Amino acid sequence: MTFFKTLTQTLTRPIARKRWVTRPVLLVLALVLALPAQAERIREIANFAGVRDNQLVGYGLVVGLDGTGDQTMQAPFTGQSLTNMLSQLGITVPPGTNMQLRNVAAVMVTADLPPFSRPGQRLDVNVSSIGNARSLRGGTLLMTPLKGADGDTYAIAQGNLLVGGAGAEAGGASVQVNQLAGGRIAGGAMVEREVPLDLGSNGGLLELELKESDFGTVQRVVNAINNEFGRPVAAAMNGRVIALDGPMNANSRVNFMAQVENIQVTPTEASARVVFNARTGSVVMNSAVKLHRAAVAHGNLSIVIDPRFMVSQPAPFGEGETVVVPDTEIEIQEQDAYLRVVEGADLVDVVNALNALGATPSDLMAILEALKASGSLRADLEVI
Repeated sequence: MTFFKTLTQTLTRPIARKRWVTRPVLLVLALVLALPAQAERIREIANFAGVRDNQLVGYGLVVGLDGTGDQTMQAPFTGQSLTNMLSQLGITVPPGTNMQLRNVAAVMVTADLPPFSRPGQRLDVNVSSIGNARSLRGGTLLMTPLKGADGDTYAIAQGNLLVGGAGAEAGGASVQVNQLAGGRIAGGAMVEREVPLDLGSNGGLLELELKESDFGTVQRVVNAINNEFGRPVAAAMNGRVIALDGPMNANSRVNFMAQVENIQVTPTEASARVVFNARTGSVVMNSAVKLHRAAVAHGNLSIVIDPRFMVSQPAPFGEGETVVVPDTEIEIQEQDAYLRVVEGADLVDVVNALNALGATPSDLMAILEALKASGSLRADLEVI
């Protein structure tokens, strides 16, 4: 039994003289093998409401570049930013001055603020160029405020960039390895303000939120929590949220939350789903997919366009002109296709039935869509 099936199918492609010929193409049907459901800790399938990261973003300048910074004529905001920064440091740039900066680049700085972060803690930041700088390698990020969605500053970033790429140019030739327009500063931001979070402020009430909405899983989580504590401390509010009657004391509340997170629960099986990736041609199914009996005919179309040119020459001493006359032959060939019965009660049977059709990835998507429309395929179709 294998996770993947590989088969060959012929596709057409144009070559010289616009003749369409066939060539073998590999088709990979990615599948998830049916495995028995296993118990998981609640912390893997649910989170406590409010206990989450917060995204931060800021605009800053990177200096110290070796002539690889922004070209200020094409990125005027870099010069404006430097002028504003210099004015705050007591340096006045005369109006109309054209600063030909090559060692400065405008960047966006992003970071994630973890829950319960306190002032003085360090955060990792990502720095990305927004101008036309060729490289940020060797640059230093100047003090950059990082703001949240509410517009308040929660951290300050500054430090030397670590760029994983490398590049060189000479004589009109260039070579580059990996990305040079972005870098990272480990511990490059310092938290200046914490995000207020008061767990259990409503009489000790806590909310547990499932990562995937499912009424069956909610019921199992509620039963598991109540059995663990021997009393009704959990109650389902909907298909995702569970209300917990937690302790009023902060220390007891932390112990209560830790005990809840480590309770083992077996989630219900996910609904049948087939996922198409239209960009890569991947088709993925989960173990709940079923295929009822159906008959499918599938065949490819082959088009041959064969242009030929003939010379039309007038009779001797005639007044006509010699011209080239095109003579194009167009032939359409349809591959023989016969009805095939497809059926599958489990995932392996479904795989074997679909592989027997000998379809390419794009054709397989169309076939599965038609099977869904006919009622034979018991699964939801999703295109990513």
